[in-house]
Amino acid sequence: MRKNRIGILHTVLGPIAALVINLLTAFVVYTLARLVYLAVNYNFFSVDLTFAHFCSLMAGGLVFDRTAIVYTNALYIVMMLFPLWIKENRTWQKACRWVFVTVNGLAFIINLADAVYFPYTMRRTTTSVFQEFDNENNLGGIVLTELWHHWYLVLVAVAVIYGMWKVYVSPRNLASFYVTRRDRLRHAAVMLVALIIAVPLAIGGARGGLGTGIRPITINNANQYVDRPVECALVLNTPFALIRTIGKSVFVVPAYYADAKSMERVFDPIHRPRPNAPFRRKNVVILIVESFGREYIGAFNRDLEGGRYRGFTPHVDRLISKSVVYRYSFCNGRKSIDGMPSVLCGIPMFVEPFVLTPASMNTYVSLAGLLDKEGYETSFFHGANRGSMGFMAFANKTGFRHYYGRQDYDADPRFGGDDDFDGHWGIWDEPFMQYWCARIGEMRQPFMTALFTVSSHHPFQIPPQYRDSFPEGKLPIHKCIRYTDMAIGRFFERASRQPWFKNTIFVLTSDHTNQTNHPEYETDLGGFSAPVIIYDPSGELRPGMRDAIAQQTDIMPTVLSYLHYGKPYLAFGCDLLTTPPADTYAINYLNGIYQYVKYGYVLQFDGQRTRAVYALTDRLMQHNLVGQVKVQPRMEQEVKAIIQQYMDRMVHDRLLPEGPSKTHQ
Repeated sequence: MRKNRIGILHTVLGPIAALVINLLTAFVVYTLARLVYLAVNYNFFSVDLTFAHFCSLMAGGLVFDRTAIVYTNALYIVMMLFPLWIKENRTWQKACRWVFVTVNGLAFIINLADAVYFPYTMRRTTTSVFQEFDNENNLGGIVLTELWHHWYLVLVAVAVIYGMWKVYVSPRNLASFYVTRRDRLRHAAVMLVALIIAVPLAIGGARGGLGTGIRPITINNANQYVDRPVECALVLNTPFALIRTIGKSVFVVPAYYADAKSMERVFDPIHRPRPNAPFRRKNVVILIVESFGREYIGAFNRDLEGGRYRGFTPHVDRLISKSVVYRYSFCNGRKSIDGMPSVLCGIPMFVEPFVLTPASMNTYVSLAGLLDKEGYETSFFHGANRGSMGFMAFANKTGFRHYYGRQDYDADPRFGGDDDFDGHWGIWDEPFMQYWCARIGEMRQPFMTALFTVSSHHPFQIPPQYRDSFPEGKLPIHKCIRYTDMAIGRFFERASRQPWFKNTIFVLTSDHTNQTNHPEYETDLGGFSAPVIIYDPSGELRPGMRDAIAQQTDIMPTVLSYLHYGKPYLAFGCDLLTTPPADTYAINYLNGIYQYVKYGYVLQFDGQRTRAVYALTDRLMQHNLVGQVKVQPRMEQEVKAIIQQYMDRMVHDRLLPEGPSKTHQ
């Protein structure tokens, strides 16, 4: 009797039923990936994460999962609904099973990998990552290291993929039921109708809906399901983020202002300095320290942990005591490729790093390019391989005359050669900074030079001889910060004995922030807290904490002001030496939200409306004051002008000071 029982999987509707069941399995797999993503990064999402809000985020995630599943399973859907009536179709069904498990298993692995990468970017990975690491030849070792450190995720991936294989449903053998020509034609007709119906359903799923007024959902749509920008990463999934950024136009000019003049009255990135003294030919040294967030620096955090916090940077703390620093200071992006244009060109990251988009072909210049025209010798140093991270191309593009990397260090007989290679990224910071100092001494004055360090970077290792000197901290990066701080101290110790030292202005900042274990630095804004330290050995700049806001894009205008530079230039920052503290500001971009810091508040703007306003003193960002702050309308107008200026100048290649913006003229 059991053999005569005919379920739906044995009928003409069997392939349709199996398809529906298996696609529901795919939704379960994506949800499991999201739960793992949350578990791995729980400290970033735990603020006010009630059960109701958690359910809301999960429900919102299904919208984006649907799109990703439709795109990635398109071939599988067609295979399952293809009008096929082979007498023995087991081979075809096995092929369908392999396609389903392979595609969705890969999607699950991509989501897990991105869970590990999230703490460094605070967003889902997009296609720009392929350009960012295009020139790296050490990624294999990094991946293997991560697999070792996150072995439990490997086990989760194996278990889920095995589970998909086991629960996969195939339509039963139809041969015994469809043996006549009429049966076959009926089967073909049903599958053809199902395929025709599936097409508009798939299109609607991919777009986010079937209505004629619905635009295809994008990464930015995740903001409608979240309370904080960082939560967008939890709502989205990585396959969706990758698919939605393939070949997409990154920069779209909004129409907040009808004409350029009204926009420029609110914000104009063109600086037209009028110095009150002749240009002075002082040297400029900029140190961009990998992952060197404010959280690690004791001098900025004396109130943490009940006043007991000392940080991990005794040498930089001493440097700060002799330097100009700022009460609030921020980076403009979350990746190294964001930090380079911000620090050296005064151009922040909005949406995607512009140097990884077609806008990289625009004409723009760095501090080095401007000073090169004033007779400066310019050089850029990075201890990695030439071409790593695209820094060499960037340096050449923006006016640096010389570039020094790992190969140049190896060729210098005064130093340790490739014995000082860290095995992953480049030359350890301590020897490479000593090399930098030696090469600086060989430059013709005045000079402008910049160094980008490598050691305080994943996989967070230090030279073997220092493992007892710099023990493990609460976070893996802490020992690296201690080591790099020592290297910075040794650099300044050697530099202070050089004849060029007192005729030099030094700027120290980070490219972005990194691992954190204090709630103040886990917020949407706290994740951008980076130092801006200006050290003038001549003593002309009075050391101390300024009650102002600083950002990476301020560095170029500030240095040029210090030198009494008198020509127009573009920078999306201000001169910190002459701008009143009340007019200083910072802006950054996170998951579709622009964060604008000014007037004692941070405004979160999604491109259409203000989502939140927080007092800067509300360090945990717990009290949303939207609609309650008098300066909110003013801040909205200013952030709109900044965004429109940025987008307009990117789209129309207007990153030099000649002429006004073309917007709506």
